Amino acid sequence: METRQKHIYTVFTEPQPLPCVLVFAGHDPTGGAGLQADIEALAANGCHALPILTSLTIQDTRNVLKIEPLSANLVREQADTVLADIPVAAFKIGLLGSIQIIDVVKHILTRYPNIPVIFDPILAAGGGKNLVDQDIKQAMKELLFPLTTLLTPNSQEARSLTEGGKDLDTTAKLLLDQGCKYVLITGTHEHTPEVVNILYGEGRILSRTHWSRLAGSYHGSGCTLASTIAARLARGEDILTATQAAQAYAWQTLQRGYQPGRGQALPNRLFLS
Repeated sequence: METRQKHIYTVFTEPQPLPCVLVFAGHDPTGGAGLQADIEALAANGCHALPILTSLTIQDTRNVLKIEPLSANLVREQADTVLADIPVAAFKIGLLGSIQIIDVVKHILTRYPNIPVIFDPILAAGGGKNLVDQDIKQAMKELLFPLTTLLTPNSQEARSLTEGGKDLDTTAKLLLDQGCKYVLITGTHEHTPEVVNILYGEGRILSRTHWSRLAGSYHGSGCTLASTIAARLARGEDILTATQAAQAYAWQTLQRGYQPGRGQALPNRLFLS
């Protein structure tokens, strides 16, 4: 008896490209913070990272020993070459390293006024070493804050950027007045039973989120949170949804964190894999 084989065809559609997030940040050889943290957080949240190196660092999980900024021209050439080739859905800014690099980043961002900018203003290392001087801090405020969609300082950084020990609501208002559209102040450095993160914008508090305070300290939590928000905004979420989802993800990376060295623990950003 003759039989006929059925031909079963599987139709494959073209894969959808991942949203791309261009990141200006330094290299951390421990892998806890900096570009590696950004790449992992972006990948875990469905985006492709375009990492633009700004500075080399010598550090371990306890402290930063040295920062060596790249030339501003090298930073500009990296970014311009990538941007001429690949469309981006968001920018994320971390450690910059010099006023000249800040100026380069400013001129690049002004060419893309409709793309969200998430700025994690890194001022000090986890071990306490200051990473920027007053001139760099002032350049950040004058050149980048007016271009920033969301600023993500911890409470210490927020107070440092507004020159005083003011309450956080007043501090946030000053940061908004300097040009940032939204400000998310994280409460990890506050002496409170829970970590309270507060999102400000539109002249008011938009959300106040409480998280269980985990034991120990972590290296790279700020990079993780800011890059995850960038990923969520790049995927089309609104600011409230993006910040809430990013906080939940970041908290889980810390809860599942690990300690490869003798200092701070590192977030486990790939815990879902």
